[in-house]
Amino acid sequence: QVQVVESGGGLVQAGGSLRLSCTASGSTLDDFTVGWFRQAPGKEREGVSSVNWRGDLTSYADSVKGRFTISRDNAKKTVYLQMNSLRPDDTAMYYCAAGWVYTERIAKMDVGAAMDYKYWGQGTQVTVSS
Repeated sequence: QVQVVESGGGLVQAGGSLRLSCTASGSTLDDFTVGWFRQAPGKEREGVSSVNWRGDLTSYADSVKGRFTISRDNAKKTVYLQMNSLRPDDTAMYYCAAGWVYTERIAKMDVGAAMDYKYWGQGTQVTVSS
């Protein structure tokens, strides 16, 4: 069983930065595509970014392109989401998930659907004040 754990959320002013981290307790994320999703109150869960198992292919939602960067360090068994130029509409609960998304889809900037990810963390809150 893979237990996904996120960290790094918090309160930041608009224009600021945060880095989220995702690790796996009791296992590793090495063999998985890892994605970040977010859900704001009253809104549907949205795919934000994903990275393939090797870390050489990434995808981003249009709303975060150029501001967020996903990366993975398999030696540290950690996936990161660097979030810069944060805006109030980035406020949401952010979830890390591990699963399998075809490489071809990631290459086409397809983060993957929630159903592509089997293991989910509990989420970390990101709040951006104006």
